[in-house]
Amino acid sequence: MIIQRLSHDRGRASADGVESLQTFSSGAYYDPAWMGFGALRALREARVDPGAGLPVHRHANMDVFSYVLDGAMGFEGAMGFDGDEAEAGIVRAGELQWLGAGHGLRHRAFNASQDEPLRFLQIWIQPDRLNAQPAYALSAAPTAGADGFVLRASRDGRDGGLPVRQDLRAYSAELAPGASARLALDPGRCYWLQLARGDAHAAGRALAAGDALGFAAEAGELALTAGAAGAQALLLDLPAAG
Repeated sequence: MIIQRLSHDRGRASADGVESLQTFSSGAYYDPAWMGFGALRALREARVDPGAGLPVHRHANMDVFSYVLDGAMGFEGAMGFDGDEAEAGIVRAGELQWLGAGHGLRHRAFNASQDEPLRFLQIWIQPDRLNAQPAYALSAAPTAGADGFVLRASRDGRDGGLPVRQDLRAYSAELAPGASARLALDPGRCYWLQLARGDAHAAGRALAAGDALGFAAEAGELALTAGAAGAQALLLDLPAAG
């Protein structure tokens, strides 16, 4: 089964210089037809004006990824490490941040620039354990010239990438015009492909920026081929939906 989620069908919310485009129900956006995809519980594209940001908020028992597409995302967080000082820093374009919320943490994300806009994808993954110690890690942007799908996160950091608390592999791809990225599909798993930039073809479908495809019980090969504008994408390889 292949499902398609078009960019213009996503939920939208705007407040205090932050525009959110929601693929699945979360926060103020609710659509009973889009409640997640297996362990993938939320995926939103945030567009943040210079100097604006998200207020401090709390997560618990959720793995939260932020994949920066444009600009620089500042973050501050009371990480829950038994009273340790708050973590703070900047995530730049191409980098992937992981917060393992565990038994609970508070944080905020904001545009670190007063001049340039920020755009990032935020992804929530349901972990396979409860009330773990909060944790944090950052994946550097792939080196120039990296081809195909690049592994960015995997369970406990095995096989490369960030350590995560789910049977997950997260890949990114930055493709020149006409270039392709390929991955063999396991019919016992499910996959979510999110096109972040440019245009591409996959599974016989034309994709524009913001479009997505979900694959469940599909075999064969996933081939993502960039169009004339090139393409940037995120691919989540997930355990089969229950």
